[in-house]
Amino acid sequence: MPEPIHPLRILIVDDHPVVVAGCRSMFAAESNVELTAAENEKNGHQAYLDRRPDVTIIDINLPDLSGFELLRRIRKDDPSARIVIFSMNDEPAFVVRAIELGAMGYVSKSDDPQLLVDAVRAVAAGNNFIPAPLAQAVTFSSAAVRANPASQLTPRELEILRLLSRGSKIVEIAEALDISYKTVANTTSLLKQKLGARSHSDLIRVAVEIGLN
Repeated sequence: MPEPIHPLRILIVDDHPVVVAGCRSMFAAESNVELTAAENEKNGHQAYLDRRPDVTIIDINLPDLSGFELLRRIRKDDPSARIVIFSMNDEPAFVVRAIELGAMGYVSKSDDPQLLVDAVRAVAAGNNFIPAPLAQAVTFSSAAVRANPASQLTPRELEILRLLSRGSKIVEIAEALDISYKTVANTTSLLKQKLGARSHSDLIRVAVEIGLN
């Protein structure tokens, strides 16, 4: 008898029920797929550890920590993790950052939904996937990428800036990222220097302008 074909296990981490429902509908048409969902970084990280999916789909703007931080944590636990970023943000700088952190695919939510299915299939097979228009935008936007303040920041700096823009206090950020208060405070001062922010409120303004809130 032929060996059974194992289902393609997909984890989607997104806090928008409509997006999750849409993904369930899309993949329902695909044969032999199991889809699990989580609504935030914490639950998404635990779901990954528990289920070890074949492909993980992550939104950047999650309600607690960002999709970038989840991507970083998953890749730290499992360097072979196959991850697709699925986001409204299609700025080339964010695509480049996701790839640098280890994402194998990046699809914009404004694209044809079928592209997400194509991306998951490609990544599951061990290939990278970025839709042609987005890949072209990245290829021809090196100057724009360098001009984007996000390109100057490390993943940890990006996460701290994002949490600051959401109104989190330094002590709350330290607890969320499991780092010291002093580290967050020092990074906040460094962010002001890097981004030319004159005050805390000015730093938050920059974060909003580059789409980190």
